[in-house]
Amino acid sequence: MAEEVITRSAEETVAWGRMFAETLGVPVLVLLSGELGSGKTTLTKGIVAGLHAADENEVTSPTFTLLHEYGEGRKVFHGDLYRVESFHDFETLGLEDVFAKPAIVILEWSEKFPLKTEWPQIRLRLEHLGGDARRISRL
Repeated sequence: MAEEVITRSAEETVAWGRMFAETLGVPVLVLLSGELGSGKTTLTKGIVAGLHAADENEVTSPTFTLLHEYGEGRKVFHGDLYRVESFHDFETLGLEDVFAKPAIVILEWSEKFPLKTEWPQIRLRLEHLGGDARRISRL
């Protein structure tokens, strides 16, 4: 898969997420970074749908709930650290329970709290290029 791709619409971002999902093994931690509105949740819609854990329309931003769980067999967790202000808040997410069993964990705003885990990590940075265009870079 290319180290950088430019998508020109939300639909293309979702489609790229579906393709990216096919490359994921279990367990894996997918770390998403990028400014507000850069497409992190849109990309996650494609990843979750590509993993057959939920329909893309069921995937929403976990900004206020902080963590969503999808899938019946293979679990997919989608977290958002944007509103997490302290290590204490971070601990209340219950990520130690999430990491107790092999799963796919997707974290938005992951740069706020670097995680120490033995799980493989994939870092993606999203950039808003104007209009509906986004750059997705694998770091």
